[in-house]
Amino acid sequence: MGRQADANAYVPLPVRGGVAPSYLWLTETLPGGMLRFLAGRFADVTLASWAARLQRGEVVDATGQALAADSPVRNGMRIWYYRELDEQETPIPFRERILFQDAHLLVVDKPHFLPMIPTGRFLHETLLVRLKAQLELPHLTPIHRLDRETAGVVIFSHNVQTRGTYQSMFQKRVVKKVYEALAGPIEGRDFPFTYKSRMVDGDKFFVMTEEEGEPNSETLIEVIERRGDIVRYRLHPHTGRKHQLRLHLSSLGAPILNDAFYPVALPCKGDDFSAPLQLLARAISFDDPITGQPRTFTSERTLDWTG
Repeated sequence: MGRQADANAYVPLPVRGGVAPSYLWLTETLPGGMLRFLAGRFADVTLASWAARLQRGEVVDATGQALAADSPVRNGMRIWYYRELDEQETPIPFRERILFQDAHLLVVDKPHFLPMIPTGRFLHETLLVRLKAQLELPHLTPIHRLDRETAGVVIFSHNVQTRGTYQSMFQKRVVKKVYEALAGPIEGRDFPFTYKSRMVDGDKFFVMTEEEGEPNSETLIEVIERRGDIVRYRLHPHTGRKHQLRLHLSSLGAPILNDAFYPVALPCKGDDFSAPLQLLARAISFDDPITGQPRTFTSERTLDWTG
């Protein structure tokens, strides 16, 4: 698919219903016109859909000029369009909560099941699009990510001038993150302890696995409380690998409750919202690089002991 525009670039289409336009650079001069090109380039979008968008003037060049079905396809062109879904999205029945906003940042308490950004079959039912539509912040961008299945604190930038300063905190690993999870007991360990492993891509593109070698992931694990066979853990990730906490607890014999990926990737549950992953980004702390003020943001959500 196309790419989202850089915040400093000229964008010939406005944000619409919270959805920012996407763009595509053309790298060939091709015969047959724009409709034929678009239908061939985006196999998951129907010819009729592209024809309707062109007719509505919703595919434009870099100057904002509407393109037609027979407009030439030239190497070096940049075209702009809105991403759409051919099928209606299922509403996600959980709402985000705004924890903090200033001239630079927006801090949000994300619910389970809500994706961060448009991807695949999700567009309007994503945290970014919801917030853009609600708050009219066209330059809103997440400066770190949570999995769709994970709830909790996430930070956005909405100020282009200071975005890089805040992003650098995460790159330098000076941000402290605390998670909580519900899982079975980990046997044979004295708490707290640090678990390290070497994480690599698994045989399925959406999961990770561990292999022998120099560790590249590290998590400090504490016990908060135990009720029967379920333990509430406090997790301090010292690295930020994809699915790190989920894989680490699974490797220790205590997969997080309702984890559909670890230890075994289960069939997709589609729009079943009945069993949220019991993983919560509880808090984020850092010294604000603009003001020098210590900041801590804490989720107001709780995990479900009933599973």
